Amino acid sequence: MGYTRLSSSSEDNVPRHTDRVWLHLALFLFTFVSCVMAGTQWSGKEFNEISHWGYGLTYAFLITTFLAAHEFGHYFAARKHGVDATLPYFIPVPFVFLFPFGTMGAVIKTRSPIMSRKALFDIGVAGPLAGFVLCVLYLIIGLIALPPIDYLYSIHPEYRNFAGAIPVYGLYFGDTILFSALQHLFAHPTAFVPPMNEIYHYPYLCVGWFGLFVTSLNLLPIGQLDGGHILYGMFGERQGIFARIAWSILLILGIGSLLGSIQVSISAPSPDALYTFFQSLLLPILTTIERFAPWLYQAWSGWLLWALLGRVFFKLDHPVLYDDEPLGWQRMAIGWLTIVIFIISFSWNGLYEIPQNETNLIPTPTKISP
Repeated sequence: MGYTRLSSSSEDNVPRHTDRVWLHLALFLFTFVSCVMAGTQWSGKEFNEISHWGYGLTYAFLITTFLAAHEFGHYFAARKHGVDATLPYFIPVPFVFLFPFGTMGAVIKTRSPIMSRKALFDIGVAGPLAGFVLCVLYLIIGLIALPPIDYLYSIHPEYRNFAGAIPVYGLYFGDTILFSALQHLFAHPTAFVPPMNEIYHYPYLCVGWFGLFVTSLNLLPIGQLDGGHILYGMFGERQGIFARIAWSILLILGIGSLLGSIQVSISAPSPDALYTFFQSLLLPILTTIERFAPWLYQAWSGWLLWALLGRVFFKLDHPVLYDDEPLGWQRMAIGWLTIVIFIISFSWNGLYEIPQNETNLIPTPTKISP
C-alpha cells in the first residue's frame, strides 16, 4: 500500500546502513510474478497455468511500476535531505484467489531521524505525487485506447447471449470524481466504456483505478501514513484534529456497511422465535436508516479495518518534531494540491460485490455503441 515508516527521533549522526540489494531484488521479482498471476486471472485465464502468464504481463508491469514510482519518490526525497532510507520492500501475495491484485504494495523505512518539517513534508508528499501522476497517465492511455466490445466478449463469450447487455452483478470498483472526469474527457463518444464491474479486465484502467485508491488511502491524514506526514508538515500538531475527523468518517462508513450486511442477513423469513424477535427489533431501525441514508449501506466494508489500523497501528497523532519553521507558500500550495488529489481519488464505496440472483441473472438489454 505504499506505507512509509518515518523516524522522528531527535538522535543525530546516525550512520548509514548498507542495503541488502539481493533481498529487495528478490522481493521485487516475487512480487512481479505474483502480479503476473493476478493479471492472468483478471484476463479470464487460469493463473496456475504458466503458459497463460503472458496475459498478465501488462498488468504486472503497470502495477509494479506504479509501486516503484511511489516508493522511489519517497526514497529520492529522503536522499535529497540526507535522510538514510531503505530501498523499497515489495510485498508479493501469490494467493490471488484471496487477494486478486497480487501484491500488498511496497514499503520503505527511514533509518535516520528527520529533523525538520520541510524534510518530513518533502519525503511524505513525493511518493503520492509520483504515483498519482503515473496513474492519471495510465487512465488517459486506457481511455483513449479502449478496445471494441469484442475484447470483453473474448473474455466473457456468454455475454453475447444477453442481447448486448452487460451483467450488473460481480465485483465493482467504486466511484471516484477523477475517474468519472477522465472518462468524460478522454473516452471517445462512440467507444465502449466498460462498466465498473468489468474494468479489471482492462489493465490500464484496473491499475489506474487501483493506484488512485491506494494513493487516497496513503493520503489519509493519520499518524504514520503519508497524509499524516504531509498534514503535520503543514499544520504541526493540529494534524491530530484532521486525523480524528478522518478516523470518525471511516468508522461511520465501516459501521454503515456492517449494518447493511446485518439488514440483508435478517431480512429473510424464519420460523425461529429468537430470530423473529431480533428481526422485529432491528429491521425497523435498519429500514429507517436505509430510507434516509441509503448510500451508507453501500460503503466499503474495509473501512472498519482501516479505522482499526489507524487507531492501533498507524496511530492518529504524528510523532512530534521540534521544529516550528514554516514550510513556505510553495510547499503549502503543494500540500493543498495533495488534499485535492485525496478528495478526487477517494472512493467511499471502494471495492464491493453485487451477488448474482434471480432478479439480475439475465441483464436488461442496453444499447452498445459501435
